[in-house]
Amino acid sequence: MKNPAWLGLALVVVLTCTTVSLLGQTGTTNGERRTYGGDLASTRYAPLDQINAANFGKLQVAWRFKTDVFGIRPDFNLQTTPLMIGGVLYATVGSRRDAVAIDAATGELLWMYRIDEGKRAAAAPRLLSGRGVAYWTDGRGDERIYMVTIGYQLVALDARTGIPVRAFGQNGILDLKQNIDQVLDPITGEIGLNTGPIVAKDVVIVGAAHRAGGAPRSKTNAKGYIRGFDVRTGKRLWIFHTIPQPGEYGNETWENDSWSYSGNTGMWGPFSVDEELEIVYLPIELSTGDYYGGHRPGDNLFTESLLAVDLRTGKRKWHFQLVHHGIWDYDLPCAPILADITVDGKRIKAVAQASKQGFLYVFDRQTGRPVWPIVERPVEKGTVPGEWYSPTQPFPTKPPPFELQGIQEKDLIDFTPEILGEAKKVASTIKLGPLFTPPIVRGEGGKIGTAYIANGANWPGGSYDPETGMFYVFSNSLTRLLVLANEPKRSDMDYINTGGGGDTGGGGGAGCSLMPCAITVQGLPFVKPPWGRITAIDLNNGEMVWQIPHGETLDAVTNHPMLKGVTIPRTGRIGPIGTLTTRTLVISGERGFTTLPSGQRFARLYAYDKMTGRELAHLTMPAPQTGNPMTYMLNGRQYLVVAISGPEFPGELIAYTVAQ
Repeated sequence: MKNPAWLGLALVVVLTCTTVSLLGQTGTTNGERRTYGGDLASTRYAPLDQINAANFGKLQVAWRFKTDVFGIRPDFNLQTTPLMIGGVLYATVGSRRDAVAIDAATGELLWMYRIDEGKRAAAAPRLLSGRGVAYWTDGRGDERIYMVTIGYQLVALDARTGIPVRAFGQNGILDLKQNIDQVLDPITGEIGLNTGPIVAKDVVIVGAAHRAGGAPRSKTNAKGYIRGFDVRTGKRLWIFHTIPQPGEYGNETWENDSWSYSGNTGMWGPFSVDEELEIVYLPIELSTGDYYGGHRPGDNLFTESLLAVDLRTGKRKWHFQLVHHGIWDYDLPCAPILADITVDGKRIKAVAQASKQGFLYVFDRQTGRPVWPIVERPVEKGTVPGEWYSPTQPFPTKPPPFELQGIQEKDLIDFTPEILGEAKKVASTIKLGPLFTPPIVRGEGGKIGTAYIANGANWPGGSYDPETGMFYVFSNSLTRLLVLANEPKRSDMDYINTGGGGDTGGGGGAGCSLMPCAITVQGLPFVKPPWGRITAIDLNNGEMVWQIPHGETLDAVTNHPMLKGVTIPRTGRIGPIGTLTTRTLVISGERGFTTLPSGQRFARLYAYDKMTGRELAHLTMPAPQTGNPMTYMLNGRQYLVVAISGPEFPGELIAYTVAQ
């Protein structure tokens, strides 16, 4: 079935303090930020310009909110993006994922909420602070904050006090491991979520996530079904089976009854809603496991699909599968952006999905029909015993790819002839190829494994300017080595990823048993820079407007003994990183520290001209950006808030504003 998409239509501490076009639905409202993505369209756009090119480089720190006291250990990867409503920021922070309310002007803690989930949290697949919360009000005084705990429970809190709302679920808490159309152990059931829920028209929508799937213990796993709940009571309104059951659309794409035991296929990233159309747009991940699927023959709907469902009922409106029978971990990682665009004089309600493979897929969001043709092209058939291969994969004809796709000899790092020679030696031990080159078993043809680009875009996603039709996205050339092997003591699957599996010129590292290891050459990335970039695409014509390296040249390059006297242009840095768009700027920080000879470490926050990509100014931050930046207006002042953290630097929120 090749994409007939458009044919289907606790603990609480309280402190006190004194204090219908899409264009009309997008961006901050009255200077507030009421949803994780800036709006339900996930544009991350704010029509504010008090912070501008003239003053960005001179912004002052308004306040800093440290999170190392929240939990049993610091969180060195704080990914949260706060909301701001009524002068209060709401976020999740700390290793126990506490919900907090913060005075938006001063950074003072107003209240915090924590639930002790004990063994349930310790066994959870998605730990630490999470990425945020959702807000709802009935407009008559009932204001609530919704969060998903580490142990996969949905909690409704009074936005003014942080006290659970007793009328919701069981005294404010809804156990998400129940009423999910499968039996899950309340402690060890392998399902969780670090992305917050979304509320739209009195429906709370919640996704599902699992452990990284490179080396799963079993082909059998929890299924990542998506659900909608009544915002007031927690009653389940609908469930969507992302692995269709018998009699449901798409079940036949799971051959040999593989639907019955296959798992994952959740939605671990953020998502979007069109309240006017009452459609929810869900970016779905692949099934168990990430790099081998011989036990799940078929195209496997709705894996790696953009899925549109009815907000009220959860019924499928349309879908488009971006990868058939995935074996590359090309989950849809980020929220699709809703945009009203004009193409060849025709006004289109569109949805644009950025991807790990570096494509931007653009559809009519009412019908699922591609705005520009997406064609099925033949791809290489692999040789892994027992694997099922799709003969074709979808390729958008527009917009052009925004990231390196596949790895071939012409892409190898070539700063000097000596380094290029080293890169070619490494390449001789690895299978290279274009996008969708299939994995190989370790040792096949004398090769260690397969090289590929693991991430173009990732969970932070892009941003969109509804006034100009311009889409912005950060991506990175993250080069990984994928090594398949049979490891019966580790998994009942025929093949799993086993990490580096050999000398790749300095590649391996922590976590290689869970995901392919980085390939390096003398401590340098395997491919040419830029390794991180921001791309601007005009959604009205599908053309790339500009592309720039994002992030300063790595210390590993500037201090490399083989590069003394060699002039290296800005290389950009590997993310993941998100962008924020304002009336005049594109704003984004960088991952990784710059270290001076004195030992001082810092990272940069950049402001670019949104029409040209020219760097206008930058700020020096004490640590790298790890959560999406956000901005708001309060009492006549614009604030810019970023979550920062890094190795040996516990997470904190830092707020900047114009100097007075």
